[in-house]
Amino acid sequence: MYNQLIPEQRSQIFALLQSKTEKKVIASIVGVSVSTIYREIKRNSTAKGHYLWDKAQVLADARKERSTSNSCKEPELIWEALFYLEEYQWSPKQISGYLRKKGKQISHECIYQHIRGNERLEEHCRHKMKYNRHGRKDRTTRVKNIPNRVSIHDRPVEADGKRFGDWEMDTIIGKNGKGAILTLTERSTNFLIACKLKHGKNANECAKAAIAQLFAYRDQVYSITTDNGSEFCAHEMITAKIKATVFFADSYSSWQKGAIENANKLLRQYIPKGTDFNTITEHFLKNKVKLINDRPREKLDFDNPKNCFFRHFG
Repeated sequence: MYNQLIPEQRSQIFALLQSKTEKKVIASIVGVSVSTIYREIKRNSTAKGHYLWDKAQVLADARKERSTSNSCKEPELIWEALFYLEEYQWSPKQISGYLRKKGKQISHECIYQHIRGNERLEEHCRHKMKYNRHGRKDRTTRVKNIPNRVSIHDRPVEADGKRFGDWEMDTIIGKNGKGAILTLTERSTNFLIACKLKHGKNANECAKAAIAQLFAYRDQVYSITTDNGSEFCAHEMITAKIKATVFFADSYSSWQKGAIENANKLLRQYIPKGTDFNTITEHFLKNKVKLINDRPREKLDFDNPKNCFFRHFG
């Protein structure tokens, strides 16, 4: 009888084959019969005859899925789906929607089946397969350190996230509070812009950076929503140059600027908390922002933010 192997056993087999260990010895170490080892290598090697444990796991999982009523997909389609996960960090739902538009059917749950339990694949998910949901609390904000602060409650109703030209703004802070990255996202398309702040959270320099990033699009910037960080004290400088009011969310209400919060989490995949920003170059940052803007989004019918954003400037 052919024993079903687990990922750890396949990893062992791969390592022992690499060291030219005899198959009889491999069977003893892994804890299966010699025939199981031979059958595993024959069934789950690549087309060129190479045994790679992670590829063997995908092939075995795909075969197992096909043998049940909840049949998944052919190995080639699984490979394509996992390629987008590993190379571009797209979510399973983004991958599923994108492939569907190409005429290829695979559910996001099928993709998750191949991720669960595989630490290497889990690392490519934004939430790393760990979830933490907090209840929202509405709080009244009384901020005194931002002159002429305009509350989010005064933002016009048309700035509901559906109109093109409404933005959100935030900063990501480096290790030990040193260094900062300014992030901006257009709410209707989720198009992301980011740049390093050479002077950290200095308010005037932060405003200048925001102006520089948005200036090319200034004719279609109608509002900017941010939090009450001291780096945004010079918001009136932005309004003077861009002609768009900066609105401030309530304290402890990050959900009021959910687009930029989500964008920051996507960027944190590449720049985790505790990163020394002195090691982050502008080239690296722009490259990661490009990856994020190229990801298909469900809200955009699995088009990507870059395409949707620049259609407004055609």
